[in-house]
Amino acid sequence: MDSSKNDGKFEFGVYTLGDLALDPRTGGLKNAGERIKEIIQAAKAADEAGIDVFGVGEHHRLDFALSSPPVLLAAIAQATSRIRLTSATTVLGTADPVRVFEDFATLDLISGGRAEIIAGRGAYIESFPLFGFELNDYKELFAEKLELMKQLNLSDRITWNGRLRTPLENAEIAPRPEQPGIPVWVGVGSTAESAALAGRHGAGMALALLGGEASKYKHLVDCYREAGTAAGYREDELRVAITGHCYVAETTEQALEEFYAGYSAYYSQFMGGKENGISREDFGKLADSLAIGSPQLIAEKIVEQHKLFGHSRFMAQMDIGGMPSGQVEASIRLLAKEVAPLVREALQVKV
Repeated sequence: MDSSKNDGKFEFGVYTLGDLALDPRTGGLKNAGERIKEIIQAAKAADEAGIDVFGVGEHHRLDFALSSPPVLLAAIAQATSRIRLTSATTVLGTADPVRVFEDFATLDLISGGRAEIIAGRGAYIESFPLFGFELNDYKELFAEKLELMKQLNLSDRITWNGRLRTPLENAEIAPRPEQPGIPVWVGVGSTAESAALAGRHGAGMALALLGGEASKYKHLVDCYREAGTAAGYREDELRVAITGHCYVAETTEQALEEFYAGYSAYYSQFMGGKENGISREDFGKLADSLAIGSPQLIAEKIVEQHKLFGHSRFMAQMDIGGMPSGQVEASIRLLAKEVAPLVREALQVKV
């Protein structure tokens, strides 16, 4: 399952889940239409700045604006020229892989070969009753559908049989993407099972680091690579992306000050935190393990993580908790113009 081979580059990405958090600064709440327009503008800024990848999430709740990644990514494709476009993530267990593949193949044609998919089980479960799936089949649905997705990428006609979906008999899969195959990654949170599954399929692994010592996640990367090599994949075919909250400003003090309110609101509403958010003291402690700070500090953190994970992509979630769009776009530019060159120089990799 092609996740695009590691060609010696180190890529930088930005992604959004499109949360609709109450802005703690103004008390205002953007509607979904405003939020989507804001996201398209952020993607344009990322494309112009030189960011490599832009991703949009999928949730089926009223407090998120994004439920259809390929539709929004198609709009972004028309507003950008070079940046790669991915879901972040596609909740594959409650989707039809044929429909997903055809949607992203269409996106690939619209964008001139820039489409990718990050497939995941999903952090929330609202899509199971919404689309008529049994939560008891949570693990098996994802594993079976990931296998089908792999087959869809290989051929324009497919015969396939599984337990949880109707069989396919010499079915035509159209359209075909511009790329030989759509790069597929598997989103991994904290389970070795998902990491091993990604490795067995030769998919990339997008590992979410949302706090705590980075070293506690290393076993997941090891598990992924061990499963991948055991399945016959080469080391350069097994790509790792590190994803998580990130904010860059000219100084670390400025970054902490600007990001605190948005992070606290997001922490309270979406991460199971206290109703009144997170204290500044606790945020300061947590920020040590997140990518929040000056360009120099962020670059140092990414390089240190690279020693642990050997990853080839870093993806930042910046626009959380009602962060002002101007600040988000400024952070994106600093990531592209100042952090990326420092990291690539330290790792001696290509642009």
